This record gives sequence, structure tokens and C-alpha cells, in this order.
Amino acid sequence: MAVKIRLKRMGAKKAPFYRVVVADSRSPRDGRFVEEIGTYNPLTEPEQVTIKEDRAIYWLQTGAQPSDMARHLLSKAGILKKVHELRLEAKSQ
Repeated sequence: MAVKIRLKRMGAKKAPFYRVVVADSRSPRDGRFVEEIGTYNPLTEPEQVTIKEDRAIYWLQTGAQPSDMARHLLSKAGILKKVHELRLEAKSQ
């Protein structure tokens, strides 16, 4: 099973709100997911992003691949940098 970190669209027409979820890559965009790890609201100024850092790091370490937008949000939150540092730390030991 290939696992992806991606956005699930919620909210009304013309008023999008997204949940950052971990899902099987074969499931549809708004379909079944394994775990919700955050939210993203592009309509607020500035954009509002909340991500459960510990869960995101766990899923990235177990091989979950983020979509392009999820990668951008994780990078903005500094989570990708932490995962990279953890990998370097593990290699040096």
C-alpha cells in the first residue's frame, strides 16, 4: 500500500477549506483516509495552517509521500527540515 500525505477538500462551493490527511494513494481525493494530521484555510489573511508535527514526522519517516501542495505546507511549517535532520542524525550514529 502506497501512502500519501495530501489535501482533502471541505467547505462550501467557492469557499474551500482543506484537511491535511494521510491516505492510500488509490483512494479518491475526498474519499477514505488513514489519519487527519492538520488543516489548511487559504481564505484567511494570512493563510491559516495547523499540522500535528509529531504525526507528520511519523508518517514521513514511515515512507508517506506528500503531494506538491502538502510538501509546500510541510516545508513552510519546518517539518521537512526536521525530518531531514533526523535522517542525518540516524546515519551518523
